[in-house]
Amino acid sequence: MSHDLNPGDDPCPRHVLEVCLYVSDLEAAERFYSGVLGLGVFSKVKGRHVFYKLDKQMLLIFNPDETSDKISDDVKNPVPVHGAHGPGHVCFSASGEEIEKWSKRLKDKGVSIEVDFKWPGGGRSIYFRDPAGNSLEFAEPRIWGFS
Repeated sequence: MSHDLNPGDDPCPRHVLEVCLYVSDLEAAERFYSGVLGLGVFSKVKGRHVFYKLDKQMLLIFNPDETSDKISDDVKNPVPVHGAHGPGHVCFSASGEEIEKWSKRLKDKGVSIEVDFKWPGGGRSIYFRDPAGNSLEFAEPRIWGFS
């Protein structure tokens, strides 16, 4: 089933710009996302958030205890309340060759691969967890019909 991205003249979202995960231990999250996944910190506020820039998207890691019940104290950036408790999910795009490399890197860093799955329609995914229990995945874009 295909979906028309822009029926008529109405605007339609085309890409995800930000993805948020919520963790209570930002220091553990930073060690994982920087040390294990190799992401460079874009911005952080101790106890509140750590942000990472990927190609043309942002991965935002927030402490929900600091964001779910009060608006940001920064009047220049009045972000509404948001937050979640419990594991979330993010899937990173990777080629089959890159998934092999990620699998080895994760194992070398002591991160267990929860599931290594070949999709019936083609493509592969590996699933693992960050220290907060969020489900992370590397997958070939073709699992969703993208090249």
